Amino acid sequence: MNASALHNARSAILREEMARADIDALLVYGNNWHADSLRYATDFGIQEGQALALVGRDGTTTLLLDDAGEAERAKLETACDVVFAPKLIEAAKSMLGRAGNRRVAAAPWRLMPYGLTREAKDLRISDGAALIEHLLMAKRDFELDAARRAAKLADEGYKVFRDAAVPGAKDYELIAAIEAFFRVHKVPENFMIIGVGGVEVRGMAPPVGKIVKAGDLVTTELTPCVDGYYAQVCRTLVAGKASDVQLKSFAVYQEALDAGLAVVKSGVKASDIAKAENDVFRKYGLGDYVTSEYTRVRGHGIGLFPDQRPQILEDVALPVVGDSTIIVHPNTYHPDAGYMVLGDTIVVRENGHESLGSLSRELFQVAY
Repeated sequence: MNASALHNARSAILREEMARADIDALLVYGNNWHADSLRYATDFGIQEGQALALVGRDGTTTLLLDDAGEAERAKLETACDVVFAPKLIEAAKSMLGRAGNRRVAAAPWRLMPYGLTREAKDLRISDGAALIEHLLMAKRDFELDAARRAAKLADEGYKVFRDAAVPGAKDYELIAAIEAFFRVHKVPENFMIIGVGGVEVRGMAPPVGKIVKAGDLVTTELTPCVDGYYAQVCRTLVAGKASDVQLKSFAVYQEALDAGLAVVKSGVKASDIAKAENDVFRKYGLGDYVTSEYTRVRGHGIGLFPDQRPQILEDVALPVVGDSTIIVHPNTYHPDAGYMVLGDTIVVRENGHESLGSLSRELFQVAY
């Protein structure tokens, strides 16, 4: 399936869910940091500003965008009725007013602009998060096919990145090499950050012109998008031959990833996966480095957006569901070696998981 066929299939599923819930229309919000619901409903990957879309059970969709450039792009890339609405809330209220007595659900409710939720009763809108959130998590076979293709390109792209990571290279040159590879393979979007150095490096970030030196750790996460679906791979390499300290440190990450993956199955809480990973670090006296001071999450959902629910953290009780795609990654700082990463996108299954990638989980060493 191509992106258009994927969208048509999702639209049919969404309309079925709306009919089952006796909902006449669904109001969907999105911005560049929370775009999955909007993309599911409209197939539009928003990059700037904010958007609201009203999706009718009859298949009609009106997309409001408060950025003029995005509105022009949406007119070219979607089949929606696109409206440039610099006063987004007022335009949405007007649109809802024309909806009459139709039953309208709104999602994601937690992100819906306050200017709408405070007048929810008068606007006749209700929380519709449950209607779409399970669709975002549990993937159909046609969605998993796109995720597999994205994971394959992530693996192939990492090899390009690895070959470029030689002493003397600048971090943005590594980014350029992988972006060129992805564009040749018609990948329109890729979320990527990078880290270069040793024990002074505490995380990954956009490139700043840092030069790779012999013995440096080079970390990255690649997240290519194929027909709207993302897959991510996280890997660490050494520019040259790895030291004993680097190899010993990285072995903790390998063990932690194995521990996290070992407990994954449908119905397991995100907190259980995170605890399995973190307990490995605690076993080696590294418990301080699984706190928010040194790391953000131990994995997360992935699909129509690079970072979806659930967040893999010890205080997140949300279960992972069968056929959902998540990445498990015990990425954090190690006091002896610096920041290291390791992670793969997987499909949650009833009694385990399916790995989408096939890239070796070793500490790569780049000969030069």
